[in-house]
Amino acid sequence: MNQNLSCKQTLVGAFQALFDEAVKAGWPEGDVALALAELAEERVVELTAKVIIEGSMHPQFIAMGGGGRRS
Repeated sequence: MNQNLSCKQTLVGAFQALFDEAVKAGWPEGDVALALAELAEERVVELTAKVIIEGSMHPQFIAMGGGGRRS
């Protein structure tokens, strides 16, 4: 939980800036929010597929939490 909160705190500024930039470019706030949510959902699906594929080849991968990027 703390790791997720820390990650969110790291991203909140960039996320808000991205949102604001799209609104400033003329997109309605609702459209921007929906587009960002859809992009996030697509990434979750991609990462889930990666964990399933890599996890099936390396069972320890799942036990370690999937090996998400932490750059």
